[in-house]
Amino acid sequence: MIDFQRRRFLRLAVNAAAISVVSRKTWAQAYPTRPVRLVVGFPAGGTTDVVSRLIGQWLSERLGQQFIIENRPGANTHLAVEAVMRSPPDGYALCSVGPSNLLNSALYPQLRFDLGRDLAMVAGLNNSPLVLEVHPGVPVHSVGELIALAKANPGKMSLASFGTGSISHVAGELFKVSAGIDMVHVPYRGSAPMLIDFLGGQVQAAFDNLPASIEHIKAGKLRPLAVTTAARSEVLPQVPSLGEFLPGYEASAFLGLGTNKSTPPEIVSKLNKEINAGLADPKIKARLAELGGTPFVYSPAELNNFVTSETVKWAKVIRDAKIVAE
Repeated sequence: MIDFQRRRFLRLAVNAAAISVVSRKTWAQAYPTRPVRLVVGFPAGGTTDVVSRLIGQWLSERLGQQFIIENRPGANTHLAVEAVMRSPPDGYALCSVGPSNLLNSALYPQLRFDLGRDLAMVAGLNNSPLVLEVHPGVPVHSVGELIALAKANPGKMSLASFGTGSISHVAGELFKVSAGIDMVHVPYRGSAPMLIDFLGGQVQAAFDNLPASIEHIKAGKLRPLAVTTAARSEVLPQVPSLGEFLPGYEASAFLGLGTNKSTPPEIVSKLNKEINAGLADPKIKARLAELGGTPFVYSPAELNNFVTSETVKWAKVIRDAKIVAE
């Protein structure tokens, strides 16, 4: 009698598990059945916003539901991540993920969330380099010449960034350590105000997002010395990568998407598949190229590993440079 009851219990448990798996797969296949929010931690008009809208439109057309961009800037992108982290784990709330999110864990030790613990990585979107550039009045035309000039004038040359604790700042700190030079960090509150002083010659060198500086470079108002991605940029193919001078150097302004950690993996996989299909579309690839970027095609697991390794890498730079959030 006991064996019979035990076998019956096990059979019921197996059947219940099978039903759960089937219903979950059915739910994922039907997803989405209503509009999806894509929360962006920056104001409208910037690269993150433009790329998010580009992919949102693609997903809307492919999946038959609106992917609505919700700009929620503030608190150095914390607000956007928290909004998605606290949303139901059903795939109807996504958020942009980029360098700021990785840097925040080291800059803000009292954060109420952990990127790796509370977000599931969905897919990569775009990868674009920063560009190391100088004002035309600075008598250098290569990275080697800049390093030599900085070594001859320790603590006298300026290196601007678009914000303390930004990817522009930490990229500059990694450059100084890798090159063994001492340059004075000059932080600004954004790329636009930095460029005003830079173009006017108030600062000598800077790391900036390529899309923000590209027109000034083409006009000859700024001189590019290197891009910071491992490979050269298709937008500036004649400009070397910084890694060609400093082996192993790499810093990129990547963009991806995340969602609530407990979202069913079938939904995450479906989104990843559709997004990667979009990144292979010639029109989307061309638009990303106009923004100075390239498709950032990763599986959820690959993106998670990338985010984890980059977080560790930049946390060390922040600690070593004693960078404190303003």
